[in-house]
Amino acid sequence: MQDMRYLDTIAFATERMSTTGVFLNVAGAKPNTMNVGWGSFGILWSKPCITLVVRPQRFTYQMLIDAQEFSVSVPYEPMAEELMFAGTASGRDVDKFQGHGLTAAPARLVSAPIIRECALHYECKVKLMQNMTPDRLDPEIARVNYPARDFHTLFFGEVLACYASGPIPKE
Repeated sequence: MQDMRYLDTIAFATERMSTTGVFLNVAGAKPNTMNVGWGSFGILWSKPCITLVVRPQRFTYQMLIDAQEFSVSVPYEPMAEELMFAGTASGRDVDKFQGHGLTAAPARLVSAPIIRECALHYECKVKLMQNMTPDRLDPEIARVNYPARDFHTLFFGEVLACYASGPIPKE
């Protein structure tokens, strides 16, 4: 694995997140992963950060709160089946790393695993959690995206490590 300059990777990672999603990985009694398609890569507090949104109903939510760290694994090649599975099956009910084409591998700095089949990885420490509240959200966004009023929590993670197993494809 080669270290990457964070700013050199965010266009590719953003494109993947916005089209197919990326894997959000957390540690716990058993590691878990989920597909996330909403979030951002950028700079906050003069630090490289990744912001992800997770609903409190998700199994990953409490694991994020408990661990206060996570990793994000970005596939180079489409992993449509694996991403769909990671986004629809719950870690409460199934071990997503057993027989589903995903291999949990140790990360460098955090307890959360990375996904071996992916080629770009970020390791992050949670710096802020912020609940979305309807009183501060655009009413149209709330109407369209939250008809059940099941608002997300935003997790802001400082990127501690960024590395890849090969060059980032140029768009």
